[in-house]
Parts: sequence; C-alpha cells; structure tokens
Amino acid sequence: MSKVYENASAALEGLTFDGMTVMSGGFGLCGIPELSIAALVACGVKDLTFISNNAGVDGFGLGQLLETRQVKKMISSYVGENKEFERQYLSGELELEFNPQGTLAERCRAGGAGIPGFYTKTGVGTIIADGKEHKDFNGETYILETGLTADLSIVKAQVADTQGNLIYNKTARNFNPMMAMAGKITVAEVEEIVPIGDLDPDQIHTPGVFVQRIIKGVHEKRIEQRTVRQREHM
Repeated sequence: MSKVYENASAALEGLTFDGMTVMSGGFGLCGIPELSIAALVACGVKDLTFISNNAGVDGFGLGQLLETRQVKKMISSYVGENKEFERQYLSGELELEFNPQGTLAERCRAGGAGIPGFYTKTGVGTIIADGKEHKDFNGETYILETGLTADLSIVKAQVADTQGNLIYNKTARNFNPMMAMAGKITVAEVEEIVPIGDLDPDQIHTPGVFVQRIIKGVHEKRIEQRTVRQREHM
C-alpha cells in the first residue's frame, strides 16, 4: 500500500476530528509543515490541542489556525512572535501550557519512545514545578515530566523515499524527528521523493516505520526574522 499521497488534503483525509491533539514540527518558521497546516485550516477541524515549539507568526504557519479559532490549547515553549496568540491568551480564549524548550523536546522524544515520564532539574523552584511530583537524586531535587503523544503528527523534511524514510535539512530538523515518532499517525511533507535504496541508510534521520503518509510539495520557506549587516564603505 503506497504511502505517497497527491497533496496535503488527501494525506489528511480520514485522520482529523474535532478535539484531536496534533504535534507540529518546526522552530519559528524553519522546518514547519506549512502545507499540512493549510490543509487543516481548509478542512475546518476545531477544538485542537497543538503541541509545537511555537505558534508561527500572524497569518502564517500555526498563526493561520489561530486566526480561524480552530486551536483550543497550545503546548509550547515560545510564543512571542504572534500578536493574535497573545490576544487570545490574555483574553482567556486560548489555553496555554508552557514548557522549557528542552523539556518540551524531551517530552516528545519520551512519548515516541514509550517512556511515560522522566525527571529533570529544569523548572525546579519555579511555577513550572507547581503541582508536579518532586524527587531527590544524589542530593538534588528533580521534577517529574510526562511524555507526550498525539493523534496526528505533521512534519517537514527535505527528502523521503517511498517508504517514508526521512532526511531533514540542517536546522530544519529541530523538533521534527521526535514528533514524527510520537504521533499515532505521522504525515510527512517533503521537497523530494526518491525510490527505495537511493538514501544512504546511515544518513536517515527518521525511519519509515514512523511515517504513514508522505506528500511532495512546493514550500514558501518564509523568513521569520531577517537580519542583515550594513555594507562597509571602503
């Protein structure tokens, strides 16, 4: 049975339902599954819980789903680039569960590895630790964090073979590999699909066993923050 689908809408067909939990790879706008996000907007699924490092920007990435009020809750690390996110959160329209960035990454990795929880020092003595189990190891206090899983993971890679083995492009790898592992179903959008055997097995970042559906598309790759250096006069 082929894993390759014609487009994002076709790949998401039969997978979405109101109230579902979705993991979305990416860091800022780098390595985000922008085609799958747009397809979620189009299908109108609502009351979503999104697990993502951030919420995109106004009008792009996950910011599109915020504008259409399809997101009920965000489990995130950084949300500072999105005014609509700020407005919804401060007005009580949007639930937010903040995580230290490394903790969020490890929660996703743990969920994908079948680990229900782990202890970390990060957040001890802060509001992050409120209501969480504390335990001492070798004289140091740690808090218990739980692994995360999702009904659906949407990720972005540079290249896939037809069995869903994925290779990411440099920093666009970010949260994508651990989220690909932690979804009950994972949809990967890529820039190139190659035949089985074309990828060096030692270079594969996500094995195809974690990927159920693949789409190839054209990506905008918008730049979130453009910083340039002024030209020096000779």
